[in-house]
Amino acid sequence: MNSDLPKVLHPLAGRPLIDHVISTARELNPDRLILVVGHGREEVQKRVGGPGLEFVIQEPQLGTGHAVQQTASLLADWRGDVVVLSGDAPLLKAETLRRLLASHQRNGAAATVLTATAPDPVAYGRIIRDRRGDFLRIVEERDATPDERMVREVNSGMYGFRSDALFTALREIAPDNKKGEYYLTDVIAVLRGRGLIVQAVDLAGFYEIRGINTQAELQDAETRLRKAPAAGNA
Repeated sequence: MNSDLPKVLHPLAGRPLIDHVISTARELNPDRLILVVGHGREEVQKRVGGPGLEFVIQEPQLGTGHAVQQTASLLADWRGDVVVLSGDAPLLKAETLRRLLASHQRNGAAATVLTATAPDPVAYGRIIRDRRGDFLRIVEERDATPDERMVREVNSGMYGFRSDALFTALREIAPDNKKGEYYLTDVIAVLRGRGLIVQAVDLAGFYEIRGINTQAELQDAETRLRKAPAAGNA
């Protein structure tokens, strides 16, 4: 973002990016709302808040799987579903999350991945399916083969998990990838290996799930939000 300001605090329509995500999460009426903070956490905690919002510190930052692991002690007694969202995807709609959870619960899934079809999938994890269209795994861009990089269905970085399955699987993942990080996506392989139901559902338009990483993407999100203030995104 070419800025010292933590990415999630960059303003969109006069509010920090993360504030849009938190507002969407609140529309689901969650029992608990937890924000994992790392880089710039003091500033984030000063500027973001609201009723019931809890903070967990991730230090050091060792990947998405490691980030979710930091919530384990807070959710040790929770036996419901856990929804994982990205703090830099401000155009996500609550209705999309409701449909995600409905599919997750209807099919008895241990994990459900929200996906979208990207016009340019570079930098996104790819959704790999078999010839029947059944979901197999997620492959990160840096770990993908040339054929896998041609896939346009991408991981949004947002999920529904059954809590017991999630936290058990998180204890089994390892940083055996090119960045040396704990990928939350590796949980999918663990759950599949146990014979549990994992699914990927293409329910969102790409710009709804796009993470904001550049000033150009931020400006584009501003334009899209202005054009559809009630709907959030087309």
